[in-house]
Amino acid sequence: MTTRLADIAAQAGVSEATVSRVLNGKPGVAATTRQSVLAALDVLGYERPVRLRQRSAGLVGLITPELENPIFPALAQVIGQALTRQGYTPVLATQTPGGSTEDELTEMLVDRGVAGIIYVSGLHADTTADMQRYEQLRAQDVPFVLVDGFSPKVQAPFISPDDRAAMNLAVTHLVSLGHTRIGLALGPKRFVPVQRKIEGFVRTVQDQLGLSPETIETELVQHSLYTLEGGQAAASALMDRDCTAVVCASDMMALGAIRAARQRGLEVPHDISVVGFDDSPLIAFTDPPLTTVRKPVPAMGQAAVRTLLEEIGGTPAPHSEFVFMPELVVRGSTASAPGDRHRP
Repeated sequence: MTTRLADIAAQAGVSEATVSRVLNGKPGVAATTRQSVLAALDVLGYERPVRLRQRSAGLVGLITPELENPIFPALAQVIGQALTRQGYTPVLATQTPGGSTEDELTEMLVDRGVAGIIYVSGLHADTTADMQRYEQLRAQDVPFVLVDGFSPKVQAPFISPDDRAAMNLAVTHLVSLGHTRIGLALGPKRFVPVQRKIEGFVRTVQDQLGLSPETIETELVQHSLYTLEGGQAAASALMDRDCTAVVCASDMMALGAIRAARQRGLEVPHDISVVGFDDSPLIAFTDPPLTTVRKPVPAMGQAAVRTLLEEIGGTPAPHSEFVFMPELVVRGSTASAPGDRHRP
């Protein structure tokens, strides 16, 4: 027991006496200190005493696409932790190809009496989908929040990154390195985030390189799938059109673009520069480390939970879109354009 107290105290950065007070449920410990001790217990793999286990204030559903793209587990973790801190129990429901649909997962969660649902990159992002499903959910008095994607047809709070600003950051960075032939690899056009990225990309390339919108959309924008293979195919097509840099709409696509370059015997970034989007976990450790536009996942996840809990509490947030600014993270996959090596 003494060894355990010492371990937990060292991990939490508090005294053994403080750990003892928390474990015994005694008063007089600040909430943040108590949280640090509980986190230390979890990190070290110790079981929490029964008296410290929270009673759940209710279940909250979280519906995400597949978990192969690491940005979705990262967002799920932020949302799950934020819900747990507020006393709720997160229920993760994942869509997989050939598995349950969003509507089936929604029905399953509603049947289990969830207090609310958070949708990540769901059908609300698809401009061809029927938005009536969300109005039916509202009619059932189930609060919900929609992350990544916007529809004026749905009366609900939306949480989004600024996709247009993301493309401005990526293109401006590449133009500063002397690139004048910059391609954009992204998913199917029916999705709202895709349309917004195209708008931001076209506007920035037009402003900074003087190309016409028609030329940009015809020659420099390539649609594919949001997968490594999709990025490989899109980047290959853009390299055929003499692009010296490729901006990708996800880090997974960017890894595919790097693979496409290597298959041609090209070096990244010496022969071609690649920029990703998301800054998902481990992406800083790729070869080369990926320059990417960081999606503000912690801020978006916490805002989604805060907004949903306001809906659950009967003081709903405005039914509008909360937009979060991304950030450019420059690493090793971008460099001066070939033939422009005199630039710093």
